[in-house]
Amino acid sequence: MDGNVLSNERTIVTKNTRQINVVFKHVERQHIVSSEKSKLQLNGKAIPLEKNEKLSEIISELEQMIGLEKIKDLVYEIYALLQVTKMREEAGLQSNKHVYHMIFKGNPGTGKTTVARIIAKMFHALDVCSKGQLVEVERADLVGEYIGHTANKTRNLIKKSVGGILFVDEAYSLARGGEKDFGKEAIDTLVKAMEDLKHDFILILAGYSNEMDDFLKINPGLSSRFPIQVEFPDYSIDQLVKISELMMKEREYTFLPQTLMKLRNHLSYEKRYNSHQFSNARHVRNQIEKAIRHQAVRLLNEVKSPSKQDLMNMQPEDFKFETHSNLEKNV
Repeated sequence: MDGNVLSNERTIVTKNTRQINVVFKHVERQHIVSSEKSKLQLNGKAIPLEKNEKLSEIISELEQMIGLEKIKDLVYEIYALLQVTKMREEAGLQSNKHVYHMIFKGNPGTGKTTVARIIAKMFHALDVCSKGQLVEVERADLVGEYIGHTANKTRNLIKKSVGGILFVDEAYSLARGGEKDFGKEAIDTLVKAMEDLKHDFILILAGYSNEMDDFLKINPGLSSRFPIQVEFPDYSIDQLVKISELMMKEREYTFLPQTLMKLRNHLSYEKRYNSHQFSNARHVRNQIEKAIRHQAVRLLNEVKSPSKQDLMNMQPEDFKFETHSNLEKNV
């Protein structure tokens, strides 16, 4: 059950034990921003970075994500607040510490976990969090099997999160078992930690919008403990296509025009007819990974000595969908 915490600023560090992932400050992509630049654009707003290269990298990583305009605006607000708070302290003015517990609402694959990781790194760069780790958990990691077990499990995960962020995915599932369910004990333990450790511990609860709204209603005072509540919208078809092109570019593959059109039609079909199961960017990633496997089989079977272009090109037949092909063509 215990997640291993590794600290390495140069590499991506993620240890999985069941569903617990502890992610320390790292650079996931090499989007290096020159320290000579005094300002960086975030969603059209200039951010003075005072030659903070690490913060520049973090903001650049967020800005390069497709969509998420409101989330980017929120990050800008938090950054501005932290900077002005420092100025107030230096001027001898009152500058109370703020609470940053958050609710992330949205369907799967809309960027909730990725944004949480970026925020954890930003908070560390700005000295809000002393360590900057993100501990990712779900119900099974928090809820025990007998009285007292849940509180111990939850407290242990909170201890691992001090100095960073505890991210609880599908948090609404903690309230689905009724009064006798141990999920309520986990909620109570989390609420206590939110108050006791509020200046070096941040809790983010995430899940589907409707389910999270219902979850927050179970306790009249629960919603008010989360001053930041954010809605992550579904991606549009154009945004999903851009995401797929970025994923392919990162993997050094190329879409043929007819291949990209086939994928676009598939995405349109899925959003229209299977919206309740559609997982946005996660669905795109899964389809691309399957297509890469199909391409490998095709090349081994059909091409004796594939060229570099053969190895890069994704043909329409590499994307095999389980939906009705005729319907997809007419979307």
